[in-house]
Amino acid sequence: MAYQTIYPYTGEVLHEFPNASDEKLEETLTVAHRLYQQWRQEKLATRKPVLHRLATLLREKRTEMARIMTQDMGKLLTEAAGEVDLCADIADYYADHGEELLQPVNLPSDSGKAYYLKQSTGVIVAVEPWNFPFYQIMRVFAPNFMVGNPMILKDASSCPASAQAFADLVLEAGAPVGSLTNLFISYDQVSAAINDPRVAGVCLTGSERGGAAVAQEAGKALKKTTLELGGNDAFIVLGDADWDLLKKVAPQARLYNAGQVCTSSKRFIVMDNLYDDFVAMMKEAFSHAKLGDPMDPETVVSPLSSKSALEKLTAQVQTAVDHGATVVYGNEPVEGPGFFFKPTILTDITEDNPIFDQELFGPVAVIYKVHSEAEAIALANKSSYGLGNTVFSSNVAHAKEVAAQIETGMSWINAGWASLPELPFGGIKNSGYGRELSHLGMNAFVNEHLIYEPYQN
Repeated sequence: MAYQTIYPYTGEVLHEFPNASDEKLEETLTVAHRLYQQWRQEKLATRKPVLHRLATLLREKRTEMARIMTQDMGKLLTEAAGEVDLCADIADYYADHGEELLQPVNLPSDSGKAYYLKQSTGVIVAVEPWNFPFYQIMRVFAPNFMVGNPMILKDASSCPASAQAFADLVLEAGAPVGSLTNLFISYDQVSAAINDPRVAGVCLTGSERGGAAVAQEAGKALKKTTLELGGNDAFIVLGDADWDLLKKVAPQARLYNAGQVCTSSKRFIVMDNLYDDFVAMMKEAFSHAKLGDPMDPETVVSPLSSKSALEKLTAQVQTAVDHGATVVYGNEPVEGPGFFFKPTILTDITEDNPIFDQELFGPVAVIYKVHSEAEAIALANKSSYGLGNTVFSSNVAHAKEVAAQIETGMSWINAGWASLPELPFGGIKNSGYGRELSHLGMNAFVNEHLIYEPYQN
């Protein structure tokens, strides 16, 4: 597996990293397991200052870290800087609330006194993707660090500089060696790590294919997993939606990070009375979205992360068109260097279109017309995915009632997708299982250890 930074704006190879040896993996497992045993004897409060220091370093080195991410996977520098800010907030959140979230939980019982402890379980393997190079790591690292679960990171081969920069910052913040070790390992080595008795669990964010492979390997080894996989999120526009707010939110809900977001809105399901105006509004916004240098603050749409990502999306859109989809805007090659895909709007995708239940990971909006609220809900649920969902309506109470009927892990009301440290993140169906962030993320890899003292007769 070649770990390289290929700058998506120019196609230039900026960095190359050697693969880790089996000996290095063994050394890392030994150090991490020893640290786990040490942490079990220490109060978790001793780790709070490290996370606060990490947050401080992220804010101090905001532009430097953002530039590394932009060069790795092409996202706008402004978006990368916002990602650094979010990571700092996550670190502070778990430092501030970790002790409280890990307190023993009393269990009412007529037969005795009972409670359960929340204890660490061991070394965790994290398999993480390229689209949010820092955020994806932070949302699993910070809670597990407070719990006392050391982590081994296998990041995407296309963003190695980001993974190493993050791991280096953790050490600079004062974390002991073994807290988070970034390894440039192969999938065979990931399998070996999962099967090692010193590893307690695996968390993965990535594709369905990758999630299924890791879950299968972990299942055979009886290791716990959490999976955050793809999404084909619905954006439901009810007939009484606030038009001015809709115009601000809808285009960006698809174009942020060049559409390379698991939770970005991909299927816009619009009531018939607003459909024509909505299509025209999206076309106007997409046509004025500037493509260009991701370091330029005026750029709106950055290149895709890689040549292979561009080729895959191009093929998917062509498949959609070949099976009857209408191109309202876009689907034209972009001249010049860089892995750019022109923002595109598709309509008339029927259920027999091969793309109907596929995730389009890029700036492609699919718009559907519906004639009733029931039809909108049914269409939103007609998906193998269930990650996120948006409902737009001037009647917030009713929007929440509609949201509750969607088979998904998360719903946003009158807003595009968002992520905050205190809010759980995750999905159902083929979008995975388990939750990250909030108190739920902190509980993902804890031992809920029952202590029970029965009453004596």
